[in-house]
Amino acid sequence: MTVKAVIPARGGSKGIPQKNIQDVAGHPLIAYVIDAALKSETLDEVWVSTDCPDIADISESYGAGVIERPAEISGDKDSSELALAHACEALGDFDILVFLQATSPLTLPEDIDEAVELVASEQFDSALSVCADHGGWLCGGFHWSRANSESIGVPQYEIANRQMRQDIPPMYRENGAIYVTRPSSVMYSGCRISGNVGLHVMPRQRSFEVDYPEDLTELAAFLGGPK
Repeated sequence: MTVKAVIPARGGSKGIPQKNIQDVAGHPLIAYVIDAALKSETLDEVWVSTDCPDIADISESYGAGVIERPAEISGDKDSSELALAHACEALGDFDILVFLQATSPLTLPEDIDEAVELVASEQFDSALSVCADHGGWLCGGFHWSRANSESIGVPQYEIANRQMRQDIPPMYRENGAIYVTRPSSVMYSGCRISGNVGLHVMPRQRSFEVDYPEDLTELAAFLGGPK
């Protein structure tokens, strides 16, 4: 069984220019997930799909292979699935595709291995990483949503019968770090997950995603702090 990881990394990020190679505690952001992937026991190959020469050079210097992502699928509105399908075609026949994201730098090798095992063991058709969403700093215990401009709805609990936080059934939030699937699924369905989906639960503290400039500062402080 051959397992290959693909890390899509465009050069045209608008929210944080050159986000994937911003320096964080002495290393470019993408280096952290490349390092985790290379230390994984289940991955045979680690590839970065990019349209940016700088990202390509840095990725290669940290040990990843590089797939040149065509400009026509590297725009702001082009999905990661397009890059994954292109990578699958470029990489030829293999059994399991692992989609990793540079914006989840706290992913560990064992996270990757445990997520891969869910699919490699044929327990599930695909798998993704999640974190517990049961109160705490991440999203809060109760999820409010505005149905329209005048009313507010809250799913899964009644205002007159408010549950204690610890009594709420566990819920999980997709944390964006790891997706595991079959190459054929991405190429023919255009979806990163499908069928019977398994969940690999990561701690909320390691489910950190870099989306905004201040996230880089927070991440650098965390990585540079006491170990």
